[in-house]
Amino acid sequence: MDPRILREITRRHFFKQSGFGIGGVALSALVNDRLFAQRPDAPFGPRAPHFAPKAKQIIYLFMAGAPTQLDLFDNKPALQKFDGQEIPPEFVPKGERFAFIKGTPRLLGSPFTFKRYGQSGAELSELLPNLATITDDIAIVRSVHTTQFNHAPGQIFMNTGSQVFGRPSIGSWLTYGLGSESKDLPGFVVLLSGENAPDGGKSCWGSGFLPTVYQGVEFRSKGDPVLFVSNPDGVDRSARRESIDLVTELNRVRRADEGDPEIDTRIASYEMAYRMQSSVPELTDISSESPAVHEMYGTQPGKVSFANNCLLARRLIERGVRFVQLYHRGWDTHGASVGTDIATKVPELCRETDRAATALVRDLKQRGLLDTTLVVWGGEFGRQPTAEYAQGTGRDHNAYGFTMWAAGGGIKGGTSVGETDELGSAAVADRFHVKHLHAT
Repeated sequence: MDPRILREITRRHFFKQSGFGIGGVALSALVNDRLFAQRPDAPFGPRAPHFAPKAKQIIYLFMAGAPTQLDLFDNKPALQKFDGQEIPPEFVPKGERFAFIKGTPRLLGSPFTFKRYGQSGAELSELLPNLATITDDIAIVRSVHTTQFNHAPGQIFMNTGSQVFGRPSIGSWLTYGLGSESKDLPGFVVLLSGENAPDGGKSCWGSGFLPTVYQGVEFRSKGDPVLFVSNPDGVDRSARRESIDLVTELNRVRRADEGDPEIDTRIASYEMAYRMQSSVPELTDISSESPAVHEMYGTQPGKVSFANNCLLARRLIERGVRFVQLYHRGWDTHGASVGTDIATKVPELCRETDRAATALVRDLKQRGLLDTTLVVWGGEFGRQPTAEYAQGTGRDHNAYGFTMWAAGGGIKGGTSVGETDELGSAAVADRFHVKHLHAT
């Protein structure tokens, strides 16, 4: 007998399906259909939010590895004064667990100078000369804190609100709830640069329990922009269209039989991949930008770099993509080996990112896109005010107080929010938890 008929008549299958089916019918009678965020027939289509927002798109510049806020944003004269001395016990949060430090750590003053910039008088390190020119356009939050002090769980927590696998990322939630204005590109795009991929891996941009159509799609700066989108040898565009139509019809038959919504995801993914064959090559060809734009960002077409990804992020936003996330790995400055110390590695990282991040904000502003695009900069946690190793050249992880900044999308520029204690150990005023960031 046909197994489909058996499923229809077996008592076990009946109760399995009817338990959800009857409940679904009852729920649909109670809830206004307009409250549902997504439609299975158009998973990427734009949907109106519950209220009119200022920000419609987001670019998240994720500095994977945890930037040292004490050498970039959070000037602490007391660190300079007591450099080399043991940290007073009252500045170590109760129950503190260091990732690597053993014994009683010693304070480490910053080797860099700070100055105030702009009408707002925002205080920044000498390592951020470009960001210093737009301090009146950004809001700096110096009191962010988290519950995770190791990289992988910290990055997953920062992106999903949970330190364990399985929860949807911010970009997935946004595209699920709001859709995307772009018909030819994914609603959520991920761009990678730096030493390697984030420690949290693809879970940082995964869709969790949401349909997989809402997970982030990784674009590459070199080679094929998206893996497996190009046609194989001997297959032209018309043949690809015919094959997709056939597979779509088979999937629809299966969907009607199984009732599995993940099949809708599969259908939408095939269609998106087909459209991306035309849209992605044009998008990723940044050589078409003017020399002035390349000079502003510091971009070099064909190179894998944070600068190229910043320019690509602007191009994605122009084409209606909802959420663009850039990861730049390398900020884990423990000082355990040559080149990973604060004095050497942090200036190098700032040279790689400061110019391009600033150019992105400027470029969005001059194109009239900054008002509706929220730009966020930050890592998974911060760094300690103490030296990690005997040579005193690096900082351990710090989950209790660190800095992020944002611009555009309704953010009030020229503002500084929150503060840490006098040594920078922990946030003490206007404390801003990771989940507050998600809610905002």
